[in-house]
Amino acid sequence: MKIVVVGATSAIAEQCCRLWVAEGPTELVLIARDMAKAEKIAADLRVRGAGATVAVVKGEFLDPAAISAQVADAAATGPIDMALIAQGWLADQAACQDDLAMLREALEINALSAALFAEAFAQHFARQGRGTLGIIGSVAGDRGRKANYAYGAAKGFLARFAEGMDHRFAGTDVRIVLIKPGPTDSPMTAEIKAGGRRVAATDDVARTIVVGMARGRPVIYAPPIWRVIMLIVRHLPRFVFNRLSI
Repeated sequence: MKIVVVGATSAIAEQCCRLWVAEGPTELVLIARDMAKAEKIAADLRVRGAGATVAVVKGEFLDPAAISAQVADAAATGPIDMALIAQGWLADQAACQDDLAMLREALEINALSAALFAEAFAQHFARQGRGTLGIIGSVAGDRGRKANYAYGAAKGFLARFAEGMDHRFAGTDVRIVLIKPGPTDSPMTAEIKAGGRRVAATDDVARTIVVGMARGRPVIYAPPIWRVIMLIVRHLPRFVFNRLSI
């Protein structure tokens, strides 16, 4: 099994990789910006998975030509079975409202970068005739809320993008999997956790993702209870929704 992970230093991505190497011989390609952290993760994965080979690649996350080259290089050593796009940044909403440069960066990292990688992998899978592409979105993309609408809008964009790709590959052996985690225990949600809100255990979220990708499910809520929660949130009448501080 050959798996390419973009944004491999994220807590969720790291835990997914641990589960994959525990399943048996696995070839992992980790694409990351923080090479020191990625190398530590790779060393840990090699110890955990006796049959695991792990390569670390310095990632360029916004240049289209570089993204295309990174995916091509990953495929040069053999077909890619799965790809997981996991990069993300939960930028402060108030700061995004005051600083247009920060807003632009949040949109680029959370939406544009992920979409460019998704299309690059889709091109490869189309030529290959098979493959599973997992794209980590968020429950925040299900409805715009004042608390995080910059981040939520970016993840909402990914939801429509993944939906279109799923339609494109319907009836083929290419699977597009949109992953919607709720707040998950990680450095990105440290402030949320410190504020007393409950966050899901990273290993539980990762297990839901790994199982869902293996089954090729088009949409994964992690934990699954968020499917019900967001169904309710999406269908709240506007006059009710606007009275809530969520």
